[in-house]
Order: sequence, then structure tokens, then C-alpha cells
Amino acid sequence: MEGKKDELKGRVKEAAGDLTDDKSLKAEGKADRTGGKVKEFLGDAKDKGEEIVDKVKDKVDRKK
Repeated sequence: MEGKKDELKGRVKEAAGDLTDDKSLKAEGKADRTGGKVKEFLGDAKDKGEEIVDKVKDKVDRKK
């Protein structure tokens, strides 16, 4: 969720930078968007890792 917020914030900054011809604000917006995408990716990877660990624990518990 946090990543999506950063992506949206970045889009707004980019648009504002375009409207005002502020290259610095536009670049900041791109950085925010990229950071948001990275956060989303890492969050998804973490969730997938936890899912795999849970599956392994379930298999180990069934063998006991």
C-alpha cells in the first residue's frame, strides 16, 4: 500500500513539474514513482517468501 502512495505522489509531482516547467519537481516525481514501484516489488517478494516458509512449515509439521 505504501508503494502505491509513493507512485501516486510521484505522478502528481511529475504532472505539477510539467505544468510549471519545473524540471527538478518532475525528476523528484519520477524518483518517487520508482521508489514506490520498488516498495511494491519488495512487499510482494516478502509476501511470497512468507508464503513459501509457511508451506514448508506445514509439510514439516505433517511429517511429525
